[in-house]
Amino acid sequence: MVSRPHGGRLVYRVVEGKRREALAREARELVVVNIRRETAIDLEDIAFGAFSPLEGFMVQEDYLSVLEDMRLVNDLPWTIPIVLDVDPGEIAGVKEGDDIALAHGGRILAVMRVEEIYGWDKKLHAEKVYKTLDPGHPGVAKTMRMKELLVGGRVDLLDTLPNPFERYTLWPRETRVLFEARGWRTVAAFQTRNVPHLGHEFVQKAALTFTDGLLIQPVVGWKKPGDYRDEVILKAYEELVKHYYPRDVVVLSALRMNMRYAGPREAVHHAIVRKNFGATHFIVGRDHAGVGSYYGPYEAWDLFREFPDLGITPLFIREAFYCRKCGGMATEKTCPHGPGDRVRISGTKLREMLRRGEEPPPYMMRPEVARVVISHPNPFVEPGE
Repeated sequence: MVSRPHGGRLVYRVVEGKRREALAREARELVVVNIRRETAIDLEDIAFGAFSPLEGFMVQEDYLSVLEDMRLVNDLPWTIPIVLDVDPGEIAGVKEGDDIALAHGGRILAVMRVEEIYGWDKKLHAEKVYKTLDPGHPGVAKTMRMKELLVGGRVDLLDTLPNPFERYTLWPRETRVLFEARGWRTVAAFQTRNVPHLGHEFVQKAALTFTDGLLIQPVVGWKKPGDYRDEVILKAYEELVKHYYPRDVVVLSALRMNMRYAGPREAVHHAIVRKNFGATHFIVGRDHAGVGSYYGPYEAWDLFREFPDLGITPLFIREAFYCRKCGGMATEKTCPHGPGDRVRISGTKLREMLRRGEEPPPYMMRPEVARVVISHPNPFVEPGE
């Protein structure tokens, strides 16, 4: 069996059929709150079960418990607050127990039962989640731009955002069926927001040596300037899987989920999400979900040890490098040679080479992958996008 959903039950808050038609009519008569694209993405992840056991945006008790203790009130591990922020004027006259409609881009996406409206401390939120108040941290900057109140309550999804990566998208219900059909009892999940280099391939294949299958799940959605574009990441992985993996051991699936760059907290969150998709193991990367120098290179590993009840096994595989003497990829645990023989694969250096149209050496990046990036007219997210 693949892993049990977090909390024991896979949430599905997507309304279908005649009930959807009726609820869509009712929604037109409700107070409409316009939400940002990022919030709409959180809404979808809740409704399709990626954020199980959440059935909606957090009420205050759960929010504060997650902020302080990294657990829901029922003691279930949960590390990232999932909240809906509003201005007081947007919900004027709305009382707890009322329904509101959530809309984006002129489309009503969901109906929400308002269970609680409450204030929050943005600085406390930033300090707890991101461990910094530095406005240079993208998560802190976003937090400070958020609105004055938070609204908690269960959601019913009526519609989704346009999805340019529909053909790559699989939700938890679908991956679980797929894993079962393939007879996979153990699945290692790998999250990424980069095109793959040989270090990534090394840790993925290391995980595959003792699991039945591998779920490679690039995150699509908002990214910071300098990150690879979603379509480039997906095409690069298609090429890697096509040329360098056996058939039927990999599922490549895009997940539209917001990157918060919250380092260790977000690493645990990513593991919980993959548990909901059916993974039994989760590869924890070096500086997982980090940005700049806000978090230590293996700080996330320490945080995982605080959650023995997570229900998914973290895989701590040290950063791989190319060793000239070994003649291949290795880690500190497998290579006895000194720094002079080791070539570290720097993501920053790879980006610089690819921006110049240079193909990195084959011991750093597969040529098929490099060509995907170089052939794209604008492979990186630009400032202001």
